[in-house]
Amino acid sequence: MNELSVILAFGLPDELVTPIRDVSPRLRVVRLSGGERRAYRSGRTIWYAYAEQRRPEKETDQEAEAGLARILTDAEVLFTSPLMPANITDRAPKLRWVQLTSAGVDRLLDGDLAKSGVTITTASGIHAVPIGEYVMGVMLAFAKGLPQAMRAQAERTWRPYLAEELYDKTVGIVGLGAIGGYVAKLAKADGMRVLALRRSTRSRSTGEAAGLDDVDELLPLSDLPYLLSEADYVVIAVPLTAESRGLIGERELRAMKPTARIINIARGAIIDEAALVQALNEKWIGGAALDVFDHEPLPPESELWGMENVILTPHISGGTPVYMERAVELFCDNLRCYLAGEPLRNVVEVERGY
Repeated sequence: MNELSVILAFGLPDELVTPIRDVSPRLRVVRLSGGERRAYRSGRTIWYAYAEQRRPEKETDQEAEAGLARILTDAEVLFTSPLMPANITDRAPKLRWVQLTSAGVDRLLDGDLAKSGVTITTASGIHAVPIGEYVMGVMLAFAKGLPQAMRAQAERTWRPYLAEELYDKTVGIVGLGAIGGYVAKLAKADGMRVLALRRSTRSRSTGEAAGLDDVDELLPLSDLPYLLSEADYVVIAVPLTAESRGLIGERELRAMKPTARIINIARGAIIDEAALVQALNEKWIGGAALDVFDHEPLPPESELWGMENVILTPHISGGTPVYMERAVELFCDNLRCYLAGEPLRNVVEVERGY
């Protein structure tokens, strides 16, 4: 029985490593040490919802580099974040499959990995609940006037106002994947009208005709202007690709209602940030909730920080205390498929960009 080398590129605790090892006795599961992880990331830092367990490390940088080199030489499967060595295929000549902890692959598409033929799978689907709840949360925050109420509280000022309802409002979801689908489910449960745009859709149809109970109208990409003109809340939930980069610019923002709010939980580059700042300043739209930005962290000089019609969060919408548990569960399912020679979940099509 051939041994299969599986590398864990982050500091998972024992209770999450055990289910990976239990998938098969064929697996030789190697968890990188703290020094090896730092060498692997080449000094780059990444935030995890499940914090790494830190323990004293006595290895020198040279020992860590040497240890990492030995481990990668035999690696067939790599469980990792998108922040990996640029020359990973050279350092891991036996690599056949990379399982990412992220849903997005835009950081990898220009690198050697995407051109190598190595299978890449994502963690698409595990973000649906936290991001769906985030979207509903910011929509409710806008509707109930919570940003201005919190400012009044900080100023110890009593300023009554008339709150809105989400019921019977229209939400337009640009990208009906796992996240967009969960947003649709939550919005429909609150009595909202749901429009959804999906890249693979060729013509406009009702959700019922498409077998989507939580969608009122399913739209092709060509119907983006219609979605923008109808929606009270526009949710950006598409992956960043060559096609979606700059998808929302001046023309699209001007197509929105002056009372509408836009919510971006995808990637900052999908919206033209300069055009968005102008739209917010000149009141083309009613507001924005942004969890992602062109440059992260968002620079202190950005005008977005001081805008009263904007809710900003530091790329946390997908975070949850059970993030890594869900990622490990998906990885274990894919490991079983890999060992059985069955199709893997969430395989990236490099040409498509996700």
